[in-house]
Amino acid sequence: MQGMMMSRGGGGGQRTVLITGVSKGLGQALALEFAKRGHSVIGCSRSQDKLDSLRSLLSSSSDAADSPHLLLNVDVRSNSSVEELARVVMDKKGVPDIIVNSAGTINKNNNIWEVPEDEFDAVIDTNVKGIANMLRHFLPPMVQRKRGIIVNMSSGWGRCGSGLVAPYCASKWAVEGLSKSVAKELPEGMAVVALNPGVINTDMLVSCFGESASLYETPDAWAVKAANTILNITRADNGGSLSVRQ
Repeated sequence: MQGMMMSRGGGGGQRTVLITGVSKGLGQALALEFAKRGHSVIGCSRSQDKLDSLRSLLSSSSDAADSPHLLLNVDVRSNSSVEELARVVMDKKGVPDIIVNSAGTINKNNNIWEVPEDEFDAVIDTNVKGIANMLRHFLPPMVQRKRGIIVNMSSGWGRCGSGLVAPYCASKWAVEGLSKSVAKELPEGMAVVALNPGVINTDMLVSCFGESASLYETPDAWAVKAANTILNITRADNGGSLSVRQ
């Protein structure tokens, strides 16, 4: 089984890739990169306008008259919303080969005692509960067929601490622990990893670094390397804390 997954991981053959948080940043860049490589993309976001814009971009990158992609308005913080996502995906596309839990948010730079309750909750609900909701509804069919890769977006701040972003750090440390624990529950043929994307010039980085965020790599350039990393994940990586090479 491991040898089979390694040959698939190398990128041979079309894969069905479900990505959360595709309205902007890393999620959108990954969606476009996977589509460019001929893979079928399932994407979700809370922003219908941005989903419509992405749909146009995906259509322009596809040679097929009928788009192989599926974009849905979903709030990963809501268990019922993710449950409906799973129902539609299974009905229209079947079980995804790869799931990338990319939806995420960060608190405004602040000491922990100055972070409002609703802001702290939004970080935990999106970054941690959002992943748990996805696992709750997509793991059962993946486990049943004993095949599939789950990529939970982590961060360098999920492996160290930093002042002013304690809620975000806490959420990403949770992603690391959640991924390592779930890895012990999966059958042979599957893998779940926590993936540190590196430091990328996204809106979230701007909120932390300000203008200096522009010194870092763009999401589009990053997505080329990130897609290679994700497509080469195998069972041997199960439970690993991986990083995209900068």
